[in-house]
Amino acid sequence: MVLAADLLSAVGTGMTLPFLLVYLHAVRGLSLPLAGAAAASIAVASLAGNPLGGAGSDRLGPRATLAAGLAVAGAGALMLAGAHSPWQAFAGAAGSGLGVSVAWPAQDALLGQLETQDRSVVFGVRYATMNLGLAVGALAAATIVAAASAPVYVFLYSADAASYLLAIPLLAFAGPRADRPARHPAESRPAEQSARGYLTVLRDRPFRRLWLVTALLTTAGLGAYTAAFPVYATQVAGISPAMLSLAYAANMVTVAGVQLVALRVLAGRRRTSALTAVAAIWAFTWGVVMVAGHAGPAFAAPLLVMAAAVFAVGETALSPTVPAIVNDIAPEHLRGRYNAGSTLAYTTGFLFGPVITGLTIGHGYATALLAGLIVACCLAAVLARGLARWLPASANRAQAAGAGAELAGLTEGPG
Repeated sequence: MVLAADLLSAVGTGMTLPFLLVYLHAVRGLSLPLAGAAAASIAVASLAGNPLGGAGSDRLGPRATLAAGLAVAGAGALMLAGAHSPWQAFAGAAGSGLGVSVAWPAQDALLGQLETQDRSVVFGVRYATMNLGLAVGALAAATIVAAASAPVYVFLYSADAASYLLAIPLLAFAGPRADRPARHPAESRPAEQSARGYLTVLRDRPFRRLWLVTALLTTAGLGAYTAAFPVYATQVAGISPAMLSLAYAANMVTVAGVQLVALRVLAGRRRTSALTAVAAIWAFTWGVVMVAGHAGPAFAAPLLVMAAAVFAVGETALSPTVPAIVNDIAPEHLRGRYNAGSTLAYTTGFLFGPVITGLTIGHGYATALLAGLIVACCLAAVLARGLARWLPASANRAQAAGAGAELAGLTEGPG
C-alpha cells in the first residue's frame, strides 16, 4: 500500500509539475523573476526537509513521518491553488517542497524495513510506479489545460493536494512495524546515545563516498536531464515542444517497461558495477544529445527521442541500487537519517543541475556544458568503481528477491 500511496501522489505531481512557472506568471501575474524565485523555494525548503524527515523517521517512526510530510505537501498545494499574492506563492511552493522532502526519506526508511533480498526489487518497482503516476498525471493535465485559465489551474493544484491527502489513509495498511521508531541497540549507554544523530552518518566513510557518487550522478544526470535537456533540445537543437514531449514520453515508457528487466539483469551482480554502468550510459546519452545539437532539426528529433530512452535505462539501474546500499549499511536505529542523507544527495543534484544549466546555456556555452556533463559522468564511473573497496560485500551485491509475503504485499513489513 505504500507504493499505492506513492503512485497516487505521483499522479497529482505529474498534473502540476510542468506548469508552476506558467501558472504563477500568466495566471497569478507574478513577474518571471519572482515566479522563478518562488519555484526555487521548493529546492531550498527541501534542504531543510530531508534532515527533518530522517530524524522524524528515527524518533517517531517512518509511517507517521511520511503521513506528516504528505499532509504538509497537500497544504502547500492547496495554498498554491488559492495564491493571489507573492507571499502566498512562496509559502505554497516552499510548503509543497518541504512536505515532499520530508516524505521521501521516510518512505525509503519504511521500504527499507523489508528483508535485505527484497530491497533492490521494491526500490526499483517504486521508481517505475512513480514514473507511471507522473506520466498519467501529465497526460491528464494535457487534456485539461487548453488555456491559461485560473479555474483550470485551481482545479489542477486542488487535485494535486487531494492526491497527497488521500494517500495518507492508505498508510494505515503499511503493517504494524511501520509505526515503531527504531530502538538504539544500547539505549542505556550515554556515550553511544550521543552518537545517535547525523554525526554518526557523517563519520561513515562508505556512506560519504556513496553520497559523493550519488550527488555527482544526480547533478550530471537527473538534475541536468530536467533542466539542460529541454533547454538544449528546443533552443540549440531546434526541435518543437511537441517533439520534446515525445522524448519525455519515450523516457517514461522506457522506465516502466525496462525496470523489471533491469532488476533481473542486476540480480547477483555488484551494485558498484551498476553505478558504473549508469555513469557510462549517461555519458553516452549526453554525447548523443551533443550530436543532435549539430545535426539539424530533422535528425535532431529522432536522436533526442533515442537519447531520452537510453537515459531511462540508466535510471532503471540507479533506482534500485543506491537506496538498497544505503539501507544495507544503515544501522537500524539510524535508518531514517541514513535515508535522509542519501536523499539530500539527490536534492543537491536537482538544485545544482538547473543552476549550472542557466549559467552555461544562458551565456552561449551549451556545447561546453554537455562536454562537462560527459566528463562528470566519467568521473562518477571512476568513483563508483573505487567505492567497491569500501562497501561490505553483502551491501555490494544485489540479491535475488525473496519469495516472502513482505514483497508480495510490498508494505506489510517484516515481523
